[in-house]
Amino acid sequence: MHFTPSSAREHFFALHQSYNDQSVVFLDGPGGSQVPGSVLKAMTDYLGQYNSNLGGHYFSSKETVELVAKARHHGKALLNAEEVDNIVFGANMTSLTFQLSRAIARNWQFNDEVIVTALDHYSNVSSWQQAAEDRGAVVKQVKVDESDCTLDFEHLESLISEKTRLIAVTYASNTTGSITDIKRIVELAKRVGALVYVDAVHFAPHALIDVQDLECDFLVCSAYKFFGPHLGLAYISPTWLQSLKPYKVEPATDIGPGRFETGTQNFEAMAGFIEAVRYLASWGKGQSLRQQLVSAFKDIGYHEEQISRYFLERLSRCDSLSLYGIADSAHRRRTPTFALRSRKHSPELMAKSLGEQNICVWNGHFYALGLVKQLGLEDKGGVLRVGFMHYNTLEEVDRFFDVIENI
Repeated sequence: MHFTPSSAREHFFALHQSYNDQSVVFLDGPGGSQVPGSVLKAMTDYLGQYNSNLGGHYFSSKETVELVAKARHHGKALLNAEEVDNIVFGANMTSLTFQLSRAIARNWQFNDEVIVTALDHYSNVSSWQQAAEDRGAVVKQVKVDESDCTLDFEHLESLISEKTRLIAVTYASNTTGSITDIKRIVELAKRVGALVYVDAVHFAPHALIDVQDLECDFLVCSAYKFFGPHLGLAYISPTWLQSLKPYKVEPATDIGPGRFETGTQNFEAMAGFIEAVRYLASWGKGQSLRQQLVSAFKDIGYHEEQISRYFLERLSRCDSLSLYGIADSAHRRRTPTFALRSRKHSPELMAKSLGEQNICVWNGHFYALGLVKQLGLEDKGGVLRVGFMHYNTLEEVDRFFDVIENI
């Protein structure tokens, strides 16, 4: 199938509903995307027919074993992991990061150093701050370049030393949409033998990830941000898959990704995850699942860049609004997520007014506490966040600004 936003919208029941006799506009994708019908069906089909645990000698248990294997295969294709065993599932990105941070920090010594950033969601900050506190390590935080809300690389380089053990960084800001040059960070980290832990939660629905190209040690994302259910996904590089010592239940497997998957997994969410990846791949061409994803994301990226360009053009005509972030529509530099403030109204008032017109947006800090603090907005209500996905349209950009101009 050829991708168009109108053809994509046909897969999402939520986009065609009305509330109080008025159509709805979902511009809240950074907080969680809508879900295509195929994902819903896969989850109910699994729960309704095959709900079981692993390791039984009967049909539904065997079906569940196959489901987990299939989920790893789809995770491998989505992230371009070396092997299926490099894919680990968990409750969500935050839970996985807290768990992995403890395993990674086991061998840290007193006065070792960890680098986090002010651009990150605090799931990729607090996890490392608390792990470092337990080990007596020192945490340093990279500042944001306030001119365009990107990472301050000059400051980052000044913080790296022979004591640096890990750099935790976001692939794209969940607040401003700014994309980070991960390959550059990996190169800097390798000079001192430090690990790189990437939060790709916000990046994943907008551009295709290639962990082998990045050469990062760990990467995490969440399926509910790319049209799937609430499920966390982690890539662990081959170097660390077996050498890390996770906190786990003694009888549980100590081989492969199961070492990191505590307790019974969310199998119905895995069924939904598989269909979310298949949905994305359905817009592309190619023999392999990965090839289809590469093709699909090119078209998705082109459409989202058109949305960014149109949004920024409309914004330039709205004197009362200020943008925090890159004023460039290029898809390699930003996602179609925009952080705004008004000289007239608070972010909360604007979000409420938009909500009354069924335009769904968020206001606040979105757990990017370092960013909001550095910008001096913590006590001022943060920002209004407007986030577009591939199923959004230029007409929805117009509807947003039409309502904003009447507030």
